[in-house]
Amino acid sequence: MQLTVLDPYNPEQDFPALNKALREPDGLLAIGGCLSKKRLLNAYRHGIFPWFNPDEPILWWSPDPRLVLFPDKLIISRSLRKTLRKNIFSVTFDQAFSEVIAACAEPRKGSAGTWITEDIALAYNQLHQSGFAHSAEAWADGELVGGLYGVALGRVFFGESMFHTRTDASKVAFAFLVEQLKAWDYQLIDCQVHTSHLASFGAVYCDRDHFIKLLNEYCDIPANKSAWRSL
Repeated sequence: MQLTVLDPYNPEQDFPALNKALREPDGLLAIGGCLSKKRLLNAYRHGIFPWFNPDEPILWWSPDPRLVLFPDKLIISRSLRKTLRKNIFSVTFDQAFSEVIAACAEPRKGSAGTWITEDIALAYNQLHQSGFAHSAEAWADGELVGGLYGVALGRVFFGESMFHTRTDASKVAFAFLVEQLKAWDYQLIDCQVHTSHLASFGAVYCDRDHFIKLLNEYCDIPANKSAWRSL
């Protein structure tokens, strides 16, 4: 099947139907286009996200099934509860977005590269400035030691990446974020693809059709953007 090539100068161009996504590699839907705010928000609203290596064109994905977490189904392990009780970390929101995304872009152990290019970082910083992208930060002794960022539409949070330089720092940031999202009546957290780390928090598989139904139900509910700024 030939993939749709998106016009980089037309961010309003529709994505192809999701049933056109490849089975191998799972969920690859289209290539090209741009990382404008309009293109990115349109992608998330329709269950699509960008992921590509620095030497590749922009690749757009919609895997089936999808890993999701329902905030009220959050699982906190016994070991993480012990860490939380020790108050080793303090957690903030939207206080160091650019620093979080820069830390997420650092190569991981055993990997020489990163998918978070300068263009990706610029695009998501612009989404943050527009009130759509948000971060959670874990601090210890005044140092940023963990965190994550993602995109919020309506009552859905689309997680993108996380990092830690101290054990459990990103887990603590994630647990605090989920509890805050629950308090704000968010209904769904998109975790994209399976990892044992996210599954340990209670994330489960969701087939694509059901995932899109959830987006249709919750993405268009007005969200209180000022809530993030009040923290």
